[in-house]
Amino acid sequence: MQSGEWQHVEQFLDHLRLERRFSPHTLTGYRRDLVCLAEYCDQQGVEQWADLQAHNLRGFAARLHASGLRPSSIQRRLSGSRSFMNYMIRERLISHNPADNVTAPRSRRPLPNTLDVDQMAHLLKMPGDDPVTTRDRAMMELLYSSGLRLAELVSLNPDDVDLTDGTVRVTGKGNKTRIVPVGRLARKAIRSWLKQRGALAATDQTALFVGVRGKRISPRSVQARVRHWAIKSGIGQRVYPHLFRHSFATHLLESGSDLRGVQELLGHSDISTTQIYTHLDFQHLAQIYDKAHPRARKQNK
Repeated sequence: MQSGEWQHVEQFLDHLRLERRFSPHTLTGYRRDLVCLAEYCDQQGVEQWADLQAHNLRGFAARLHASGLRPSSIQRRLSGSRSFMNYMIRERLISHNPADNVTAPRSRRPLPNTLDVDQMAHLLKMPGDDPVTTRDRAMMELLYSSGLRLAELVSLNPDDVDLTDGTVRVTGKGNKTRIVPVGRLARKAIRSWLKQRGALAATDQTALFVGVRGKRISPRSVQARVRHWAIKSGIGQRVYPHLFRHSFATHLLESGSDLRGVQELLGHSDISTTQIYTHLDFQHLAQIYDKAHPRARKQNK
């Protein structure tokens, strides 16, 4: 960069400090990001901010990505560059913003946690036949059997479950209704709960699952009960209601189920949301391969 170009950065930082009241910590971040961009421009022979083009910024993002910087950090640096260029346009120093439409590489979605089949079976072996335990068993069996969201579970009424047909009618996101199968053990657990539901439910209560005060059980209460049973069973990881849904989808795919079918069961409007579970399934297959294939096993030293 030519020597006079950095004064525009200082003026921009003064603008952020005096007019927009940004904190010293935020200003330090902007300065650091623009220093990084200026160093890249020097390497590319870009001498003035007015000479900076979109392809330069894409190269800048690519360089940051290759250096191992996280996509969120790259996006922050691009955002700082975009703000600086908008300031330069306001000051009539440049005519367009080269950072427009330049985006950071997408962050990899973290793979969801799951329990394996044995862990799930161990968790669902819940001793006791009192009303609270019977209710908890029915809730957890249904979460795993049908892959329900927590909000879907707590909104159920008894009429939503057809134990003869083995289905449950669920109202999911966007007020969309779907019919989901209910497994044999979940049906058994629900039947046991319905026999004892009157011990907890208020006489005018329409909810399938109720709390100890007789009203519809709250999501927070379900979370607490799941956590209680996970600790009691000795499972050495955090267990929460949505983990049952993750495990449901993963175990179906591990068993050879069709991705489109799993999408329908989960109520995903976009199959790309369901595809996250194919990565988990591949991890499972890769582990089997590593253990079984003679050319994959590590040699004992």
